Amino acid sequence: MLRDLGAALIDADQIARSATAAGGAAIPQIRAVFGDDFVDASGALDRARMRDLVFNDASAKGRLEAIVHPLVGQTTWAAAKAAEQAGSKVIVFDIPLLVESRRWPSQLDRVIVVDCTHETQITRVHQRNGLAREAVESIIAAQASREQRRAAADWVIFNDGLSLLDLQTKAREIARQFGL
Repeated sequence: MLRDLGAALIDADQIARSATAAGGAAIPQIRAVFGDDFVDASGALDRARMRDLVFNDASAKGRLEAIVHPLVGQTTWAAAKAAEQAGSKVIVFDIPLLVESRRWPSQLDRVIVVDCTHETQITRVHQRNGLAREAVESIIAAQASREQRRAAADWVIFNDGLSLLDLQTKAREIARQFGL
């Protein structure tokens, strides 16, 4: 919605998915560090297998992040520079694990958190990814809590039962504060 109001959008999750897709920049190093079993038949990261490993082996998470995060950072900042050169007044960084990151919060001017209840979060992840409730619960438990995310925010939008029109109104309010 902020993009529709004139902001440039840089989606860190999409950048990470591109890096781990077939032919992605992270694939050769993932193959070297984790083995062929972690790359699927299409040449992409086998997300299910990696998820199982990462949630059972904390060091695996660190090794994966050491591969993917630098690539995401480089691509993100290159996209930000391109947006600035194109004249964008506002750049929105969509960063799902912003609070867990040590470096992102200090590099941003403002943080907007879109929040919902724990139960809504479980339902949305299940609908989007088809994961079992237990898997979703494990993922949520490994991330920053709602309280931590809300504490890091300059604005919190509670998006549980909010109509699309109400959400658009909130986006316009924030956009105005950014000069859009």
